[in-house]
Amino acid sequence: MLRITSPVIILLLTVCQTHADFLVEETETEIHIKSLDIDVSIRKEGYVTGTKAGSFLDKKTGFRDAGFGLDIVDWIMEPGTDEAYRDQLPDHMVYKYGNSYHGKQQKRSIEGPQICTKAKKLQPKVIEGKDFVAVTQQFKYTLAAPGHKPGSTWTQHLVFPKGKRYFISSDRTDAVNDSDAMFLRIDMPGHIKHKNGDTFSHIYLSYLNKTNGPAVFPGGVIASQHFKKDFAPDERFNYRRDRLKRRRTALPKRFIRAYKLRDPKTGREGPWLAGMTLEPSVVHEAWCHQRGYVCMIQEFGGKPIKAGQSFSAAFIVGYFDSINQMHRVYDRYDGHTGLTVSKDEWKLTR
Repeated sequence: MLRITSPVIILLLTVCQTHADFLVEETETEIHIKSLDIDVSIRKEGYVTGTKAGSFLDKKTGFRDAGFGLDIVDWIMEPGTDEAYRDQLPDHMVYKYGNSYHGKQQKRSIEGPQICTKAKKLQPKVIEGKDFVAVTQQFKYTLAAPGHKPGSTWTQHLVFPKGKRYFISSDRTDAVNDSDAMFLRIDMPGHIKHKNGDTFSHIYLSYLNKTNGPAVFPGGVIASQHFKKDFAPDERFNYRRDRLKRRRTALPKRFIRAYKLRDPKTGREGPWLAGMTLEPSVVHEAWCHQRGYVCMIQEFGGKPIKAGQSFSAAFIVGYFDSINQMHRVYDRYDGHTGLTVSKDEWKLTR
């Protein structure tokens, strides 16, 4: 039997016990966070931003996210077309529309690159608080469309509270350009990989009844069978804030997008994995369409902004046993658009 007598070792063991709620492991390429409720990884290299694909484990049920990651970030964009200067843009910043991938809406990138695929390397920082662990990361855009300059800064906070199966996040853009309707494009909660709906049984869109015209799905719940064939983002289940205005329809009370996980091998039902935008008014457009996978793009902002100003959104992303449970958590935090983090506390802001 090994007996530990060194006072230094005893002191180290005491410190570990004090922070036993979380185990944080950091390598050159990833940050791993483990607690009694969840495991999750954040990548420093490769496909970056948000959480690593398939790494967000719900220990209560044993299920993981079924896509390419959660709260994944792309470009800064605005309405309009880039057709007049496409020959001056790198291929990954050209935005073609009128197709099954992007639909009919004219949009263009103001600044790039697409962070998740082209930034290649970030330097996320870990903040360990008394009852939470947070990760914060930034990227300064290096490319700009003609008539604009690069240099806007994206900042993301991911907060993992003790005893929760979800995390709180925020994405913020500090702009260096003017725009009549600047927005940031993200994946929220994230895309869904599947084969004929084998990884999920249903999708829940809290806003569906207000935006989908006559094809209303009871309670905003859609069976996976509706995602077996590809369709464009503006063909079905598409949310647009400007459409509500034209129809003189009120904003949805809650903005929640979730999918009910299913074990592709056994068919066993799992929990709901939800992404909640805590202030519905910030959402410019939200897609939920099939293009080889279920694409859950969300754009927030879409309002006039001047260089030197910023805009942001706050989210809750994680596992829930029922839609009612999602509603209760949403109502506890609703109305917030930002998030601040220090070693002393994390705080949602309005």
